[in-house]
Order: sequence, then C-alpha cells, then structure tokens
Amino acid sequence: MTQFVLKRLAAMVAVLLVLAATVFVLQRLTPTDPVHAMLGGNASKAMIAAEKHKLGYDKPMVAQYVDYIGGLLHGDLQMSLRTRRPVATDLGQYLPATLELTLFALVVAVVLGGLMGIATAARFRGSGVLRVVLLSAASAPSFLLAVLGILLFYRKLGWLPATGRSSVANVPTGPTGLLTVDGLLHGRLDVVTDAFKHLVLPGLCVGIGPAMSIGRVLRSSLVNTMRTDYVRTARAKGQRESVVLLRHAVRNSLGPALSMTGLQVGLMFAGVVVIEQVFAWPGIGLYTIQSIPRTDFPAIAGVTLVLGAGYVIVNAVIDVLQAAADPRIAL
Repeated sequence: MTQFVLKRLAAMVAVLLVLAATVFVLQRLTPTDPVHAMLGGNASKAMIAAEKHKLGYDKPMVAQYVDYIGGLLHGDLQMSLRTRRPVATDLGQYLPATLELTLFALVVAVVLGGLMGIATAARFRGSGVLRVVLLSAASAPSFLLAVLGILLFYRKLGWLPATGRSSVANVPTGPTGLLTVDGLLHGRLDVVTDAFKHLVLPGLCVGIGPAMSIGRVLRSSLVNTMRTDYVRTARAKGQRESVVLLRHAVRNSLGPALSMTGLQVGLMFAGVVVIEQVFAWPGIGLYTIQSIPRTDFPAIAGVTLVLGAGYVIVNAVIDVLQAAADPRIAL
C-alpha cells in the first residue's frame, strides 16, 4: 500500500509539472506584453527593458521556466496586471469562498448520489421518485437551475438568500476563511447558520449534476455485485437484504463510483465559475471573470494552476480510497 501511495504522489508531481509547463508556454505566447501592461502605455522603452531584465524575461526560455517553477515552489504566482497585487495574495482572498462552496457541493453530490444508487439498486420505496427528480434537475443547465432556484426559494417562498456568502455584518475573518468552520471555532452559531443558508442554493446547483452521474454508476455496480456468488451465499445464510446490501455489496461496488467522483470534480470546478456569477459569490470564479476582459494572464494562470492542482490532488486521494476499498488495486 505504501508503494502504491508513493507511485500516486510521483504521478501527481509529474502531472503538476506538465500543467505548469503548459501554462508557462501559453503565457509566453499571449500577444499581451505583461511588462508593458504593468508599467502602463506611457512607459518608455528603457523602462520596459529594465523591468524585463528585473523579471528575467530577457533570459532563455528554459531558464525562464526554471525560474517560474522555482517561484511556484515558493508560492510566487507573479503579479496581477489588474489589481497590481501578487496573484497569491488575491487568491488567498478569493479562494476560501470557492473552496467552501466546492466542498459543500461535493458533499451534496456524494450524499445524493449514494442515496440514489443504494435506493434504486435495492428498490426501496420512493427510489423511483428520487431518481426522476435528480434526473430532471441534472438535465437542466446549472445557470438555469440557479435562476429557477432563486425565483422559487428566494422570491416566491423567501426561505433562502439569493446572493453573497453571509448576511451577518461582523463575521470572523480567520483562521481558515471558511465561514462555517470559523463560525464554529469562534462559537458563532448565527454565522454558521447564515453561511449554511447561503450555501444551500449554489451548492445544490453545482452538486446535483455530479450526484446523478455518481448515483447511476453506483447503482450499476451494485446491481452487478448483487448477482455474485458471495452475495447469494449471504442470502442463503438468512441475512436480511439490507444487511447483504450494506455489509457485503456496497464496499465491493465503491470503485467505479469513486472513479466517477474524481472525474466529476473537474466539472464541479467549471460549474462553480458560472454559479458564482449568478449568486454573486465572492470566489475565484468572480476573480477570473473580472480578469479575462483585462487580459490579466498572470491571474488567469494562477487560477488555472490552483484549480488544476486541486483536481490532481482530489484524484490522487480518490485512487488511495479505491485501493483502501479494494486492496487488489494496490497489488
């Protein structure tokens, strides 16, 4: 198992280096001169040349890439052309909001997908209704689902807020940046409750689509597992169907569902960018949308690297969980 984990860590590092190389090349191929954009249109050629020398842009491409990787290892994501601040500082401000929303949506996707997969495979009462509801919601574009949710739960019923992360004025500012966690750490249940209410609508809009995919894969895997010899043996011993399903079938059916969960994380990152616009969520999706019209490539590259690293890390964790659920994978 240890050797398996080390191999996955090495593969993760290799993928991150390739991602960094791709972003570096694209940044060098962009028609926008970052030094000229940083200094302004009135900068002289001498000032531009001096700044390029200071930043190392006059070095050979290989040397620039080595410096770029060295900067990444020290948390240097370059300077934003729009905010004139380090991209790492900007991401430190915007990333916690996106991280909290993504984690909540991932929990929603796993819980709803697991419920749908187990309920439909075991043919529990009401499982058909749950499947139809999830399928109908997942078939709609996320932005349309968000608009419908705002119209129904905010404007019509008044149950949930429509925009922002919190309605509380003096929310805690640390240590994690996640309002639900910081509220608990500071004993502020009002902050936790309010933050959860703001998470429900955008989290459901991001998580319902992946939940349907996870649930369908889990159901298919469970149906095949329930036909195996060891399941029939468990039934022959007189064990109840629910015990057979949960104790013997679920663990052996988790592999495909975990693989689908890892794949869905990338789609969730893409969905968060759209949903943050609809709900005015102050995350990196909003930061990216504001940076694109200004051709702020360092900011866009920083967001790409952070999301790519998150996706790679999540899939590495999924591989380890698969090996824990089925030791044959590690072997």
